[in-house]
Amino acid sequence: MAYKISDECISCGACASECPVEAISEGDGKYVIDAATCIDCGNCADTCPVGAPAAE
Repeated sequence: MAYKISDECISCGACASECPVEAISEGDGKYVIDAATCIDCGNCADTCPVGAPAAE
């Protein structure tokens, strides 16, 4: 189950730099995770200061 970034995202980019498979990119107003690339490691959720990434 891939992670998804909620509307709580503040676009700080912390999650993108921690993703080992580069599944996170800057989207329109918030970062987005490519579900097909995500390996469910949880690094993004552990790094996010506002808890925006969560398992779907």
